[in-house]
Amino acid sequence: MAIDYGGKRTGIAITDELQIIASGLTTVDTKSLFKFLEDYLKVEKVSKIIVGEPKRMNNEASTIGGEINQFVNKLSALYPKIEIIRMDERFTSKIAFQTMIDSGLKKKQRQNKALVDEIAATILLQDYMNSHRF
Repeated sequence: MAIDYGGKRTGIAITDELQIIASGLTTVDTKSLFKFLEDYLKVEKVSKIIVGEPKRMNNEASTIGGEINQFVNKLSALYPKIEIIRMDERFTSKIAFQTMIDSGLKKKQRQNKALVDEIAATILLQDYMNSHRF
């Protein structure tokens, strides 16, 4: 599972059991994120959660970095058996938006920020899987 954490919305992506391809699952209101995860993790087996780590171009943490660190700490405490992995998420939102353009989505559809967050989580997860495949 990958989480593209945001102040308002959080994109979530998952993969198949063979970990071949990432798919967008949903976007949830960040205030409801722990409830969503609680319900999801009761039903689905998740061994790792990849959490995006937003960084600036100079490699410093972004302004939301502290909030994400708090989220990760709480997530680790609640689910100690699930490995939490931080991964640089620079450009995932821009790549997600470009993916929407390339796939032929209309301008109105591309303005759906929830969809951008979900696609960004999918890109994050696929990048992680690609980098750990061999």
